[in-house]
Amino acid sequence: MLTEDQLDSSILAYIGKGIAWIFAPLGWGSWQAAVASVTGLVAKENIVGTMGILYGAGDMTAWEAMAQAFTGITGYSFLVFNLLCAPCFAAIGAIKREMNNTKWTWFAIGYQCGFAYAVALMINQFGNLFTGNFSLFNVIFMIAAFACLAGMIYMLFFKQYSEATKLSVTAGK
Repeated sequence: MLTEDQLDSSILAYIGKGIAWIFAPLGWGSWQAAVASVTGLVAKENIVGTMGILYGAGDMTAWEAMAQAFTGITGYSFLVFNLLCAPCFAAIGAIKREMNNTKWTWFAIGYQCGFAYAVALMINQFGNLFTGNFSLFNVIFMIAAFACLAGMIYMLFFKQYSEATKLSVTAGK
């Protein structure tokens, strides 16, 4: 069984500490949660295994450690992000094969991750606002969450949809 000191000095911990700041506006900026989300790219079930190992070290059980690391809102933000972000590598390979274009594959992955980040940001920021856990540090992230919400409402209700009226095919492709 690994101890907390051994985990904190591992290569995975250094990687996680380097990227944890990206997830701080989502409410779960610990290196353990960041690493668990990244391992989800291999397979989504790896998130559960990684969290069990990383939060299970030490005196507390994994459940007790996760209960201290996450609130209800940040836990929900974590779940929504990982459900909406890019799928596992096998599914990404299938996307590449179906799209037959590397540029559009990367666009699809970026769009999924960006959308997941925006929704998780809104959940965390609005949840903290409604429960009274709002602080002045979060003002910039709250403005970003309102901008994401406004953009989504605009795209859903006010953006005019227009279909192409003609099909053009370029020779040689």
